[in-house]
Amino acid sequence: MRTGVADLPLHWGSCPRWLFDRMVRLSKAISEAIIEGYGQEELLKRLADPFWFQAFSCVLGFDWHSSGVTTTTTGALKLALGPEEHGVMVCGGKGKTSRKTPEEIEKNPFNLSGKKVEGLVKASRMAAKVDNSCVQDGYELYHHVFLFSEKGEWAVVQQGMSLRVPEGMSLRSRRIPGGMSSRGGYARRYHWFSEDIESFVEEPQLIACDKREERVLDMTARESKEARKASVDAVKDKEFLKLDKLVMPKHHEVRLTHSEVSFLERVSEFNPNNYEELVALRGMGPKKIRALALISELVYGEKPSWRDPVKYSFAHGGKDGVPFPVDRRLYDDSIRFLEEALEASSVDKGEKGKAIKRLHEFL
Repeated sequence: MRTGVADLPLHWGSCPRWLFDRMVRLSKAISEAIIEGYGQEELLKRLADPFWFQAFSCVLGFDWHSSGVTTTTTGALKLALGPEEHGVMVCGGKGKTSRKTPEEIEKNPFNLSGKKVEGLVKASRMAAKVDNSCVQDGYELYHHVFLFSEKGEWAVVQQGMSLRVPEGMSLRSRRIPGGMSSRGGYARRYHWFSEDIESFVEEPQLIACDKREERVLDMTARESKEARKASVDAVKDKEFLKLDKLVMPKHHEVRLTHSEVSFLERVSEFNPNNYEELVALRGMGPKKIRALALISELVYGEKPSWRDPVKYSFAHGGKDGVPFPVDRRLYDDSIRFLEEALEASSVDKGEKGKAIKRLHEFL
């Protein structure tokens, strides 16, 4: 599993129906081949790999350099994968749909215990909160998809839109996340996989984006470990929280308003045992995360990480003719080939799995 950077500029327009319908069919055939040959967990693991996800989107015919690969590919998967048929459920989506994720998880048809469902809902909420508040890289989440299997393994694919207005562009020409469209802006995609999660607050995700940002507050970095501890100590220090203003060195300044101080005083009553519990508290958003990080640096001398967690990534194209227009006949042939191969294989699951693994010999 690798972190990386991909060109993901925000594009105008939408996926044409003729292409999206084919994306649904082909994504279903490919997913079935992986599930039959390797299992549900393997499909989730691959979707949680930003390199594989990008290549998958390219095979489906979408643009390699567009932010739409995320929303369109996950949207196709949500229609393609039936939980009863495939044992994998796809929840969430873009804008308001993302906020329905907990409700969709709870309505799953799998025989999961209440504790397991509660854990899945927590994983969804923490993944969104961590990438929106603990990694302050200038990208605001507008898309969140949570996938999980009948066994309880899960993956997250979510995306944020750049909050920075590109040079030469006015605020009026930029539409805010939820409306989704921005000329010249960029997107950043975050991937999570349950098997790789040892902690929700220490480098739990893989990130794909267009470029590296100069200054990023990353409270999930290993270098921020002591700062996380200090943030917990800070909310327990009632005397210190009586201050209503903190003036930092010239490179940054943070002002705590009376309402923020009041909130932090209330937080101290919950007496969080660790940073994950602190982040999970309702109302603990980006500003308060940042304020506590700066408090920890000022009072306890524990500096958080200010480096961007993104490194480098991807390639390939389709819908807009890059590197070439989608060949509809070839696309249909690929769908038909996979669907017929799956149908023609033996009823015996073992033989069916072997047949699918041999498909690459004919491609």
